[in-house]
Amino acid sequence: MFYSVAMTKSTFPLIPTLSVATTIFVWAAAFPAITLTPKEIDPLPLASVRFAIAASFAVIWLASARPRMMPLADLALCIACGIVSGVGYSVFLNLGQETVSAGAAGFLVKTESLWMAAFAVFLLKERFTAWAWAGMLACVVGVGLIAAAQPGGITLGTGAPLVLAAALCSAAGFTLQRGLALRHGALYVAAVTFIVAALALSPWLPQAATQMQTASTATVAWAIFLGVFPTAIGLACWVYALGYFGVARSGNLLYLVAPLAMLIAWAIAGETPALVTVIGGLLILSGVIVVNSLGRKQAARIDSTDKREAVPVEG
Repeated sequence: MFYSVAMTKSTFPLIPTLSVATTIFVWAAAFPAITLTPKEIDPLPLASVRFAIAASFAVIWLASARPRMMPLADLALCIACGIVSGVGYSVFLNLGQETVSAGAAGFLVKTESLWMAAFAVFLLKERFTAWAWAGMLACVVGVGLIAAAQPGGITLGTGAPLVLAAALCSAAGFTLQRGLALRHGALYVAAVTFIVAALALSPWLPQAATQMQTASTATVAWAIFLGVFPTAIGLACWVYALGYFGVARSGNLLYLVAPLAMLIAWAIAGETPALVTVIGGLLILSGVIVVNSLGRKQAARIDSTDKREAVPVEG
């Protein structure tokens, strides 16, 4: 609906297109940025810096927008989102990317769609088609290929399982956010999530300040980049794009994040993509696309309105 109205006004909607492109680029660039910064800033302090910066933007937005206070039950869910999709996602991803390449991490994080599908099957009693099971099998094979190529393989506590844990946190947070964003708006929910995550990670902020004083200028710049662009600006651009194009058209473009992350990591971090990572990544993306298109058509018709203002977490 948003798209059909928009296209009557312009055959080339420049600002919405730039918003989508900005979102995809900064979310993809987050993976190589995370790979580069832990060399001088530890994973937990890095997460604390990222959300301290994002929370600053959130406080400014809340002070200017002054949204109506959400009910306590919804506020409790927002706090849970901040812990799970904020703290859990960023900490697991930062720890995982100490050994997992940025390109591989980008593909492994895309398994969040599979976790969400699993939640729908086991919690909401949705039914999978044969296509969905085939898509999940492709993803499992792809994850196995990528994980086996990383240091430590798929041993519990090593990099690849930690990145998969980050994807699980992202999926859980996304599931919690869906109803909240529909009732209160994506920016409001995200702002509360950022603040909660920043408060939870604040014990590591002094350590982050100490490490940033001795870190190189490039490392400090990447740490600030993570807080400003993928988290705050990326989200704002994404919400704007959703309002113009709708969730279906915008969401399909997010499949570009993982391969773009691999290319950016190749360019700025010198991570030459291994053939097994490329093959595994293609299997994961193919499986995710199948699960979310052919595999769950009936479910999509039933609750498509619930996804109108969904806010994924990337990078």
